[in-house]
Amino acid sequence: MSNMKFPYGLSDFATLIQDGYWYQDRTERIALLEAAGRQLIFIRPRRFGKSLLLSMLEHYYDLNRAQDFDALFGRLAIGQSPTPLHNQYFVMKWDFSLVQAQGDLREIEAALHRHLNDCIQAFVLRYREQLTELVTIHPENALSSWQSVLMAVSQTPHKLYLLIDEYDNFANEVLMAGAHSSQAQDRYQALLYGEGLLKTVFKAVKAGAGGLGLDRVFITGVSPVVLSDMTSGYNVGESIYLEPDFNDLCGFTEAEVATVLDHLAQERGEDGAPAVWSPAAALETMRTFYNGYRFSEDATASLYNPTLTLYFLKALQRHGEPPRRLLDENLAMDRGKLIYIADLPHGEALLVQALSGDATVTIPELARRFGVAEVLAATKDQPFMASLLYYFGILTMAGEGELGKLILKIPNLVARALYVERLRERWLPDAAERDWTRSQAEQVYLLGDLEPLCDFIEQRYFAVLSNRDYRWVNELLVKFAFLTLLFDDRLYMAMSELEARRGYVDLALIVRPDRRRIQALDLLLEFKYLGLKELGLSGAQVRALSRADLAAVPAVAAKLDEAQAQALTYGATLGEQHGLTDLRAFAVVALGVERLVWRVIQA
Repeated sequence: MSNMKFPYGLSDFATLIQDGYWYQDRTERIALLEAAGRQLIFIRPRRFGKSLLLSMLEHYYDLNRAQDFDALFGRLAIGQSPTPLHNQYFVMKWDFSLVQAQGDLREIEAALHRHLNDCIQAFVLRYREQLTELVTIHPENALSSWQSVLMAVSQTPHKLYLLIDEYDNFANEVLMAGAHSSQAQDRYQALLYGEGLLKTVFKAVKAGAGGLGLDRVFITGVSPVVLSDMTSGYNVGESIYLEPDFNDLCGFTEAEVATVLDHLAQERGEDGAPAVWSPAAALETMRTFYNGYRFSEDATASLYNPTLTLYFLKALQRHGEPPRRLLDENLAMDRGKLIYIADLPHGEALLVQALSGDATVTIPELARRFGVAEVLAATKDQPFMASLLYYFGILTMAGEGELGKLILKIPNLVARALYVERLRERWLPDAAERDWTRSQAEQVYLLGDLEPLCDFIEQRYFAVLSNRDYRWVNELLVKFAFLTLLFDDRLYMAMSELEARRGYVDLALIVRPDRRRIQALDLLLEFKYLGLKELGLSGAQVRALSRADLAAVPAVAAKLDEAQAQALTYGATLGEQHGLTDLRAFAVVALGVERLVWRVIQA
């Protein structure tokens, strides 16, 4: 058995196939894509395999690669039953991520002209034997160069297939910086509004498909932000990103991931290396951290993020264990998108709502088209902000709720970590304070000692959390206090509202299967809230009593008993699910926003 090679960071289809890298075959969708339309728009979060998809299409349709068809596609699904269009096109590719999006308007326009001219020049060199007419490159006007290409193509028996990658790169740059930069907004509007260059480029694409030799277009991007702004310039594209047939066009299913893990385990056994991981344990970790994406309301299967999956598998193969940090830093810039949402009015409340449970974010439907002006200037309601988080890949579809509303949820623990990190930074802006709470959290991990952390929550954190603009004061407040302070995905699978028999665990911290050799407790916390009016005591009276005295108050004792009963039930279920033998459980009761009382339980 030859060792698998994982194409982490690679997006050239020929390299993957010719050099023997693992490639999860998606070529059977080519016929469906051809039937779907001639000008297609496909949206997925960044680093989700879109560039490799475009490369596969490029190699399949390129007339200059006909002699390579069997070598590239012979072992794949499409190689067994190719469509009549294979290797029938001139193919040109534009990648807008390579176009400078900073500087003044003239500099950006010049960069766009250069990129398009470079692509046209490469096209001419590649197809110089097939092109019978001269193509004229206009250095200052790439649209004239484009017209020259179309004229030359029209004089041949073949037509053109145009691939556009990251069509919304300009909008993304403005979105991340433009909320605080009127200059960035002005640049974008000048590019896309009126007779702006970017809008004119898409008008030229539309015109080319009107009988001038351009037969097919495939466009990828992260969000539909630009679609609204360029509608009058390009209103012929068909969006396929919500179609169930293309839900897994990019990304991996669990069955596919499980097959690879079994293969890696066999490799390791044949190499004689000691087994320090099992396919089942590795799959459990990957499922918790990487699975969960659904891009169609009608899709039944959830998907694994492909970049994170390859990152994990490559580390597993190379080092014999999963990566210590399960969030690949190449995806860390997604934090900026959460920062943008959190800074909007009521944006922080949406992040909290998403973290509260899997069915807490419901919207009538996704926003399908919106312009940058709306993103930057318009009033942001929850459906709008939740839709943005969906396109960014930080929320995903989770089914249908009352009145047919769309339920969105955080897809997995990697995405959840981004939420927790952002909220922790907002609620504890002082880095030294965050470092101190991290050291106190470690005492909980090692010893199950809640007291220093509870003291901090009483003295500092309650004041922060109870003074937010959404004014939530209940057991959700105490849960979020502990979640943001105890969350550590280096050690734990930290799960809020984890489903167990007959209910949901408030907060479970289960040591990652690959980290069980490290001395750390498995933890379960059940939270209750008791208002001061219900307790019959004033804030001053509650603050004056010791925790032991407070725990003896009948109303408090009843809440502790209730939380303990739930913890014991849920603890038994978690023990069975994860093979736990020493789960440390806590019943925690918040008394208003003044004090915390807890009870340690051996679950």
